[in-house]
Amino acid sequence: MALLVIASCQLMVVLDITIVNIALPHIQSALDFSTTSLSWVVNAYTLTFGGLLLLGGRTGDILGRRRVFIFGVLLFAFASLLGGFAQNSGQLLGARALQGVGGAIASPTALALISTTFREGPERNRAFGVFAAVSAGGGAIGLLAGGMLVEWLNWRWVLFVNVPIGLLIALATPRFIRESERHPGRFDIAGALTSTAGMVLLVYGFIRAAQEGWRDALTLASFAGAVVVLAAFVMIERRSKQPITPLHMFADRNRAGTYGIMLCLAAAIFGMFFFLTLFVQDVLGFSPLAAGLAFLPVSAVIAVGAGLASRFLPVYGPKPFMVVGAILAAAGLAWLTLTDVHSTYAGSVLGPMLVFSLGMGMEFVSLTLMALSNVPTPETGAASGLLNATQQVGGSLGLSILVTMYGTASTNEANEQIPDFLRQATPAERIRFEQTGQVPKPWSDEILTSGVSAAFIMAAIFTAVAALIALVVIQVRPSDLERLKGGGAGPGPM
Repeated sequence: MALLVIASCQLMVVLDITIVNIALPHIQSALDFSTTSLSWVVNAYTLTFGGLLLLGGRTGDILGRRRVFIFGVLLFAFASLLGGFAQNSGQLLGARALQGVGGAIASPTALALISTTFREGPERNRAFGVFAAVSAGGGAIGLLAGGMLVEWLNWRWVLFVNVPIGLLIALATPRFIRESERHPGRFDIAGALTSTAGMVLLVYGFIRAAQEGWRDALTLASFAGAVVVLAAFVMIERRSKQPITPLHMFADRNRAGTYGIMLCLAAAIFGMFFFLTLFVQDVLGFSPLAAGLAFLPVSAVIAVGAGLASRFLPVYGPKPFMVVGAILAAAGLAWLTLTDVHSTYAGSVLGPMLVFSLGMGMEFVSLTLMALSNVPTPETGAASGLLNATQQVGGSLGLSILVTMYGTASTNEANEQIPDFLRQATPAERIRFEQTGQVPKPWSDEILTSGVSAAFIMAAIFTAVAALIALVVIQVRPSDLERLKGGGAGPGPM
């Protein structure tokens, strides 16, 4: 029951990223977002989530993980309620950012609670396997749930649904999860603020570049500001006695490699869900429910990959699954680059999506175990926060880069399609184009598909880099395999 409560919280937090994805076309119409600015509906959540995860993990270490876990869940539910009632884009983005704060408090304490609740060895391996499967498969479940809510109710319910779930988790937690030991410490507020601000500036720079170009003054100022603020963050962490980002964790070769792999893979999976959601609804013409059902096989295949990895990790160690998983993910994304306006779901989307999902299922179990191996108990919150932070920051940063690729490619395609449209347009269509700047089908499909294909090329590169890191950086010794079997806990990294 403790694992059910913890996994339910992680499902709610992870699911929220993609349950909103399925509603993006409806949110875009209701609140007047452009396609590039629409990514802020995702990034407003993931940036505050990723930027404050480390502080959230530290808070659980200091104040008690169960107490902090409940507070984070309730804050998340309250922010979801505000987002559901949003009347304009600013209100929605503010609520999404507050959701990220709640998630940043709840998620790392959930992962740390697994480390303190389950014994090292097969029992903890299975618990991590469930947690990783939920983390990876929650995205596809969110798309299905989002599709049903948008189809049967409206887009606001993708946010309202979190309220009863959050309340149930908060009520069940005191009954099934014991409070953890408190570890005295300080809150690194300066580190949390500079890390979050630096990433916001960096992501804004990429999205601004997609809209206004790389020579735009505000684009360049955003990148320059990001460099300055992130440099200040590193200096603060080096001088802090109790930093939210213990830099010594990066001294461990395997752990540093794990964080690098997670950064790359998160960029790829966020991009896949974001752009495929737009593609199947806008180009293939799927309804929200049909789009959600289209992604349902992803959850099943991720669960298969996670199950295989959990079962054979003690035999082969994590490295083979990290390498093979990243290669499969790269192959699936490379396959997706072949999609065009004539593609079908069965012929061009399902196959590569399943290959990608199998690889991701193998990856998340291996990465979770690797990141938390041999971490002292007082730092498990910080270590789990750092793993989640790399996932969310990698997703936000990667999505902004992919949106930039999308914007550049779609702009180039629009320059070719618009003259053709104007030659065939009726007077009414010309007037509508002058008012909105948008071209109708089939020209709009060509523009969107060109941008999506370019984004998948970059996503495939991200996963190829992850495979290279796993192959070159990760090292596993016999003592590490013994620890995975529950036999020993010798010194050294896993």
